[in-house]
Amino acid sequence: MNKEVNKFIYWTPRLLSIIFLLFLATFSLDIFEGNYGFWSSILGLLIHNIPTFTLLVILLISWKNEIVGGIAFIMAGLVHMIFSVVRVDAEPWYISFVASLIIDVPAFLIGILFLIGWFKKKR
Repeated sequence: MNKEVNKFIYWTPRLLSIIFLLFLATFSLDIFEGNYGFWSSILGLLIHNIPTFTLLVILLISWKNEIVGGIAFIMAGLVHMIFSVVRVDAEPWYISFVASLIIDVPAFLIGILFLIGWFKKKR
C-alpha cells in the first residue's frame, strides 16, 4: 500500500504538469487565426509559448528536485494571478480573478503535489 501511495505521489504532479503544459500551449494556437505570413506566425507561436517553455524547463529540473517544482509552480500561479488582476484593460478585478483561477488552481495543485513528494522523499 505504501509503495502504491509513493508511486501516486511521485507520478501525479509530473503527469499533471505535462497535461497543464499542453493546455497552456493550446492558447498559443490563436496566432493562426490572423492573416500573418509564415515567419510571423512562427515568431508569434514562439512568443506565445514562452511561459510554456519556461514551465517545461522547470518541470525537467523538478523531475528530480521536487522542491524546485513545488516553489516554481506555486510562484507561477501567484504571478499569473497578480498580473491578471492588475491588468489595465481588465474588467472589474474580481472577474479577472475568477477567470485566472482556471490556470492558477492547477498550478497551485501541481506545486503542492511536488512539495508533498519532496516532504515524503525527505523523510
